[in-house]
Amino acid sequence: MATFVDRVTLHLTAGNGGNGCVSVRREKFKPLAGPDGGNGGDGGDIVLVADPQVTTLLGYHRSPHRSSRNGQPGMGDMRSGVSGETLELPVPIGTVVHDEGGEVLADMTEPGMRVVVAPGGQGGLGNAALATTKRKAPGFALLGTPGWTGDVSLELKTIADVALVGFPSAGKSSLIAAVSAAKPKIADYPFTTLTPNLGVVESGEVRFTVADVPGLIEGASEGKGLGLEFLRHVERCEALLHVIDCATMDPGRDPISDLDVILRELERYPVPEGQTPLLERPQLVALNKVDVPEAAELAEFVTAELEERGYRVFPISTASRQGLRELTFALADVVEQARAARPAAPEQERIVLRPKAVNEKPFTVRAEGGEDHRFYRVRGDKPERWVVQTDFTNEEAIGYLADRLAKLGVEDGLFKAGAVAGSTVVIGGDGGMVFDWEPTLTSTAELITSARGTDARVGGSSRPTRNERREDYFERMDAKAAARAELEQERVSGLWADDDRDDQD
Repeated sequence: MATFVDRVTLHLTAGNGGNGCVSVRREKFKPLAGPDGGNGGDGGDIVLVADPQVTTLLGYHRSPHRSSRNGQPGMGDMRSGVSGETLELPVPIGTVVHDEGGEVLADMTEPGMRVVVAPGGQGGLGNAALATTKRKAPGFALLGTPGWTGDVSLELKTIADVALVGFPSAGKSSLIAAVSAAKPKIADYPFTTLTPNLGVVESGEVRFTVADVPGLIEGASEGKGLGLEFLRHVERCEALLHVIDCATMDPGRDPISDLDVILRELERYPVPEGQTPLLERPQLVALNKVDVPEAAELAEFVTAELEERGYRVFPISTASRQGLRELTFALADVVEQARAARPAAPEQERIVLRPKAVNEKPFTVRAEGGEDHRFYRVRGDKPERWVVQTDFTNEEAIGYLADRLAKLGVEDGLFKAGAVAGSTVVIGGDGGMVFDWEPTLTSTAELITSARGTDARVGGSSRPTRNERREDYFERMDAKAAARAELEQERVSGLWADDDRDDQD
């Protein structure tokens, strides 16, 4: 049984970046010839690609978990790690991508359109890349950052010019098979069509696509039957063709009542903001199965009433192909008019590259936790990324992180926020790295290490005079004499005895 899926949630995990390498080059007569650790490779991205050859999201419904490869770690001799391969996921044209919050990330309306939905992690720098004139042989490297992990939702909305709507077994699949090269499933029972079918129709010099939507029933807008699940595929169509079964034997049904039911369901279906409501789009009526004498008589009877409502009516027969030529030409005219009325594509916007404002800070510092449990949270792309890249088992790497944060101005920001030595600092959100802040002397926080108006680094450093050295010597001699006298008094009192005398006894 054919299965069609037009909504799916993907669980994506992009590749992690590889760690940098710590290595020292060794040559003959040069045991320590300098650092030569290579950089780690970047993690692979996950990219969605609009592919005309893909028509369903079924493959992702069966295996929604997708991940790209990790970047390889760097190696010695200046060899960088291999970056992870980009994972390309083909999706049908017309797929709308949503994030976890429901915001639209992309609308894949053009063939070949590419969207990076899960960027890979950044590879860490090796010690060769971290070497400077002041740090000629770093004993550490940066770690790779993790790739993006999360969920994205895919929703397929078929892109077609004309949508065929009607009750089950009205002949929509037979019609699309008769006017195009499409080969949908056709049978003599309801709900034969379980998936939207697309067909390309050429009428004169006009070429357009037709979508066969699964049959609608009364209450489809409320979730009955299969119609509601596929009404979203009608959103992008320029015109609607009502296919009405004139040979139905079901009690209580006739062409007029069938059309009224379909119109009510289309009216209740909410279209996205900015799109034309379904009933305000061009609509034609095809009275099908007129090859049956009773159906032909009924079609002739209701044509006048339908034309009074403003519809263009076409009696057709998919079996004998009666009226199909006139119908396709009429649809071509409607599509051509809709395309002409469509607003012209806006001119390509000029891309303006503006530098960041000089006063824009790359981080924020905020006090949290109240008076009793106050701590200071630092948020920003750079500080949070630097923390992830730091190997906290390496003291030199921790010192490098402190230097980077101080250069960025984090310590000055903490001092202005009210932090003092020993304050708890969290870099990142929930689960971020927690520190006990020890300000460096190069920051404005040096002021809190001594009394106001003084500087602990500036103090008296004069040499002691001869008299000061003599007084210090006499004080030490007096202290030694007092200690010897105390020991002698304890011995006489019997608190302890000499070992030599005990041996003699």
